[in-house]
Amino acid sequence: MRFIKPQEPILVLEPPVSDDWLHEIKFDGFRTQLILDWAGARAFTRTGIDWSKRYWPIVAAVEKLPAKSLILDGEVIAPDPDGRPKFHRMHSRMAWNAELLAFVAFDILHLDGWDLRSLPALERKAMLWDLVKPAEGIIQYSQHVVGGGAEFYAAVDKMGLEGMVSKRRGSPYHSGPSDIWVKTKCWEIGDFELLGIRREPGKPPQGIMARGGKYAGSATVALTREMRERLWERVRKGRTPPPGLPKAISKAEWLKPGITARVRYLRGEPKLRHATVQDFSEEPDKVRRQPSNKR
Repeated sequence: MRFIKPQEPILVLEPPVSDDWLHEIKFDGFRTQLILDWAGARAFTRTGIDWSKRYWPIVAAVEKLPAKSLILDGEVIAPDPDGRPKFHRMHSRMAWNAELLAFVAFDILHLDGWDLRSLPALERKAMLWDLVKPAEGIIQYSQHVVGGGAEFYAAVDKMGLEGMVSKRRGSPYHSGPSDIWVKTKCWEIGDFELLGIRREPGKPPQGIMARGGKYAGSATVALTREMRERLWERVRKGRTPPPGLPKAISKAEWLKPGITARVRYLRGEPKLRHATVQDFSEEPDKVRRQPSNKR
């Protein structure tokens, strides 16, 4: 069997609340498709790259499932002892401790010669559970709830997880982006270095952000008029952009160093997304002390 392009959830800012949806945790790892047939088991990335050697314990585990052929959709994670995924441990475990990885299965596309993609999502989940139960250890099962999207989101946020994925309970499996799968991410608030401001006609100003000296993305400057005026006073005319920034944002008004912005942004993104500046603070000017004549 061949790799199937995965279905992709679209990002929404509020979870669906009707009982027509089932909800799962959005696991912070690498999207993976497992295929088992007469040639053995293989593991593929979301773009179809064969990572079977990197995920060799998972590949070995799927060969022990009670099926002659299958295609599973899921996420490879690096779980802590309490089961929470830790994305920053993925690369080291792939290189040195692949047996500490886990595959969280959340869909099944083929089973023993049958194409299951036209079945409702809830039926596919039931077939998946029958295949992988008790789903402990290296092959795990993505639990779900039906309805109660707002409550599920609140629980995910309280646990400090990245977010949730919601799927219409009666929907088939369609490759590519689709609004029958949606993802809702949780929010974080943190401090960033404010490097500059980019202003375009008809658009709100965007702050150019960094963290630890590295470019982190941009955030809408949603401040009061008084705070914006204070910010514009820090613009350094003629200042060149800091090193390491993408060329696409080279045209901006660069600020004097020492401004820290409090930013609200989506959790679990490599760069700031849907971010807004809520406040900012300035480092007080350093007063140069005069040398003392006292001994």
